[in-house]
Amino acid sequence: MSQADPAAATTGHGAVGERVDVLLVSLGSTGGLRVADAELADSLRRAGASVAVVTAAPPRPVRTLALTDVAWALATRRAACAELARCTPRAVIYSSTTAALLWPRQGAIRFDAPSAGNRPGLDGLWQRPLERLRLRQASLLLPWSEGGLDEVPGATRVAGRALVLPVPVESSGAAGSQVESARSRGAAPERDIAAITYAANPRKKGLDRVLAAWRRARRQAEELVVAGAGAEDLERAGFDLGGEEGVRVIGPLPPAEYRGLLRRARVFVCAPRREDYGIAQLEALADGCLLVTTEAPGPYAALPIARELDPRLVGDDLSSALRIALDDPSGDYLERARKALEPFGRERVDFLLAHELLPRLLPRSS
Repeated sequence: MSQADPAAATTGHGAVGERVDVLLVSLGSTGGLRVADAELADSLRRAGASVAVVTAAPPRPVRTLALTDVAWALATRRAACAELARCTPRAVIYSSTTAALLWPRQGAIRFDAPSAGNRPGLDGLWQRPLERLRLRQASLLLPWSEGGLDEVPGATRVAGRALVLPVPVESSGAAGSQVESARSRGAAPERDIAAITYAANPRKKGLDRVLAAWRRARRQAEELVVAGAGAEDLERAGFDLGGEEGVRVIGPLPPAEYRGLLRRARVFVCAPRREDYGIAQLEALADGCLLVTTEAPGPYAALPIARELDPRLVGDDLSSALRIALDDPSGDYLERARKALEPFGRERVDFLLAHELLPRLLPRSS
């Protein structure tokens, strides 16, 4: 996924006493959330709404997911309270259910997946009941996908309060990155990277399964590029890839550089243990990669697209799927992928936001 730099501190964009249409309270704990929030803010502005954005300051790492969510919820509450003291919004959107858990004011909740789906057992012991309350209290529910909405407990799903609002995904080919410019000068061959994977949160993303498949499937000088996590982060997670032949770790990159690599890669490969949406996979499809993936629980928006494009590339036998993608790709795969991604286009999402979201978020009488 596009890898925006994480916020180093709480930031807000509302002036003291300013009246704005929408305050967007951004958790910003992952690259995908930061991309989604930036897209939402831009889309709201294109629709004519004034927007203030506040982002939680990243808390110190803790040992468990339950404590992690406590820290992020407190950080988001502090950020929201500070911004509400500076500006007066007509409506508030909380980005993720975690951001809404300790909210200081009622608002809409936008989310990829609820804790009911991605925090089973002790990992979500305190979050799930409070989340059910917040989802009942929310003015609007704005899931990224139908799958995300399906994971919301039935008691909280009230007709008329939910609107599926995808995260826009577009080809980055017109971005004019340095990589693309170099290629146009003949300095880099097209699709010179055999495969790429995104490894932030490497255990959840199934990096171990990707590496095992790559070791079986790789031939000669083929290379797997591992993005999203640096060597030190991978080592802490139990992956020592130093010197491994055919694997290159590049770590987190600015969005333009990362998307430039996608435009050079032939295959995007992943094996998530759970997928809450799959922005990285959608971006890879948009930039012309074939998607090789395992099945995964969760509202995995790219999975039905991948199945439809080429079922040979979806399943547990990743090594065979990799060789099929590299040696025998479907000739019209990329054309059909572009059509499949049309519902995720920025114009489509802008239309939905302007004609469906804003009239409900900012009624004329308010």
